[in-house]
Order: sequence, then C-alpha cells, then structure tokens
Amino acid sequence: MDWLNIIHRETAQVPTDNFRPGDEVRVWFKLYEQDKERTAQFEGIVIRSRGAQGSKTFTVRRVTYGEGVERSFPLNPKIVSKVEVIRRGQVKRGRLYFLRSIIGKTRIASASQQTEAKAQAANAAASQASQVAEEVAAAVGKSADAKTGD
Repeated sequence: MDWLNIIHRETAQVPTDNFRPGDEVRVWFKLYEQDKERTAQFEGIVIRSRGAQGSKTFTVRRVTYGEGVERSFPLNPKIVSKVEVIRRGQVKRGRLYFLRSIIGKTRIASASQQTEAKAQAANAAASQASQVAEEVAAAVGKSADAKTGD
C-alpha cells in the first residue's frame, strides 16, 4: 500500500464548499497562542490549489491597506475549521499568480456577471443586425422606386 495513503487515510476532511482558483473565500482557521486556542478568519481570492486527499493545500490572497497578503492553508481539520465560498469567480487558469503584479484591489468577474455580459452583448448584436437590415431594406426600396419611376 502507498505510504501516503496510510498516513492520510484516517484524516477527516474539512467541511467545505467546492472551491476553485478565482473564488472569493472566507477561511476559518485555528490559532494556537501559548496555552490558548482561538479561531480567526482570512478572506480573499484563491490563487492556487494543489495536492490531493490529506496533503491538499490552497493559497488565498487579499489586499490589506494597499499591501498584498498571501497565506497558504492545508486542508486539514487540525488547522482549518471551515471554508466558506463568498463569491464564485470565472477564470480560465488554475494558477492566478498574475494577481501579484496587479496593484490595488482586483475584481474577478463572477459567473453571474459573465452571463449578464454575454446576454447584453447578444442583445446589442441583435439590435445592430436589425438596424442594418432595416437600412438595407430601405435602400433596396429606394432603388426599386427609382427603376419604376423611369
């Protein structure tokens, strides 16, 4: 049997929504300070997700006071207690490292915004096509009138 499967077999999974790179998430994780334990939050955009089963990790990036902060979390119930998806993002890449070079806050289009934008573009194209068809029909009508008028 594979030694990784033996190690990670009994580890439980963290209750999460299925998240992907580009999603905006809120991660609830445990902090251990001396003899106390408390739960903290980290909210940002998932820029990377890697691994499988018990060795799965993901990286979350956020901009705080104009400074980019990234934090990597193992998907392990000893550290991460909950991951909640705030907003689904629509991206075409699996690693969003290009966000590091962008200054300021970044906005990734959500799935609902993309469908609205596509619908608006389709409506605009349809109205433009009907306008062109009307102009062509008017031009054809004028040329037919000119021929019969001679």
